[in-house]
Amino acid sequence: MFRSDNAASNCLLEKYDVPSPRYTSYPTVPFWDNRELEQERWLQHVKQAFHKTNTSEGISLYLHLPFCEQLCTYCGCNKRITVNHKVEEPYLEALLQEWQQYLAVFEEKPRITELHLGGGTPTFFSAANLKYLLEKLLKDAEVPANAQFSVEVHPNYTTVEQLQVLYEAGFRRLSVGVQDFDLRVQFVINRIQTFEQTKEVFDIARAIGYTSINADIIYGLPLQTTDSIQHTIACVKELRPERIAFYSYAHVPWKSKSQRRYSDADLPAPFLKRALYEFGRNLLQEAGYVEVGLDHFSLPEDELYMAAQHGSLHRNFMGYTSHHTELLIGLGASSISDTGTAFMQNQKEVEAYEEAVQRGKLPLMKGHELTSEDILLRRHIKNLMCQFSTSWEADELPYLVDALVRLQPLAEDKLVDYSTQHIEVLPTGKPFVRNIAMCLDARLWDSQPTTPVFSRSV
Repeated sequence: MFRSDNAASNCLLEKYDVPSPRYTSYPTVPFWDNRELEQERWLQHVKQAFHKTNTSEGISLYLHLPFCEQLCTYCGCNKRITVNHKVEEPYLEALLQEWQQYLAVFEEKPRITELHLGGGTPTFFSAANLKYLLEKLLKDAEVPANAQFSVEVHPNYTTVEQLQVLYEAGFRRLSVGVQDFDLRVQFVINRIQTFEQTKEVFDIARAIGYTSINADIIYGLPLQTTDSIQHTIACVKELRPERIAFYSYAHVPWKSKSQRRYSDADLPAPFLKRALYEFGRNLLQEAGYVEVGLDHFSLPEDELYMAAQHGSLHRNFMGYTSHHTELLIGLGASSISDTGTAFMQNQKEVEAYEEAVQRGKLPLMKGHELTSEDILLRRHIKNLMCQFSTSWEADELPYLVDALVRLQPLAEDKLVDYSTQHIEVLPTGKPFVRNIAMCLDARLWDSQPTTPVFSRSV
């Protein structure tokens, strides 16, 4: 196995390998007010954001389809494992009823400029049910020609009929879970998936007409080595996806009990985990991929790269996107919505979600109304995560003084450069951008968690 000989780098890894948020939002979910935001008040935020931006930028939709036939032990997502496909129709009806409640608030046709199906395994649902869902969902909406529709798929549970139905509904982007092609790693994470199965999905999608495919790879998995990373990336290079998400494995066994199938001893040590990333990054760069944001790569002609170059890269609960909307509506169990001024998460359990919708209520679980300070800090944290820099006017400095003090040790370690007007992540600091963003996270510093909440930053 590869071992790093860079003592200085290893010291930095040891120093900054601490639990930290991924900052797909600010404030992060554990630091929301953790109180029920009344439905009427929440819908006021939705209505305000909708009428402000529907005409100019449209809205984004995220649909959480939580069912999987088989448990992947590394996964920390909200999911329901079942082989009973009778769960499909009741869940889709609840999802559509939830959408109708939002349509009543909008009072005019929404312009859906971004739509993402996530899970779980969205292709758990039959082609017929996916067609039914999308026809019902989109019939009362306007879909512009440049709308970006994407879906996550598991190659073992994806058919040509499903891909055709999605394509006919406007989907042009596909995100294919790969994780690792090494059989030993696949066995321990309970995801046996051959290269041939994966290639077949790529080939079918491209034959149908999909124009952008993303491959998800995870580094830091149990039993993973540089050999398995090299093998996996060699296979992915043959597939030639337009985008690659090279994610850090999030070890959160207190949250995801399936991760207890293996022990900490099976995981690469922090400096080895980082070495796996650097090794893989070099292989991807040699293959022509460019690093974009945190843990993401794209070909130079891809929209994600161009957005990063033009300063328009956006990050939300769906990850990095080249398209920004202020209003994101999340439908389905555990989905999160964002109006720019408030967040709301749905009930996590499928039964509680469906029951609330059947009673004519939105299935709300918890929310958060952003303060003016939240909105300011959110903007700067997003800038750091997307552009590796941020700047401000003099009147914002009082909100950032404590952050600048917390940045001093990172500046001494040559991770960041800052002044009373700006913060810039240095090249050596990019692996630690989550740590740098933490310095601006006033809510985290005001209420330090006493139990495990986040995965480690490295």
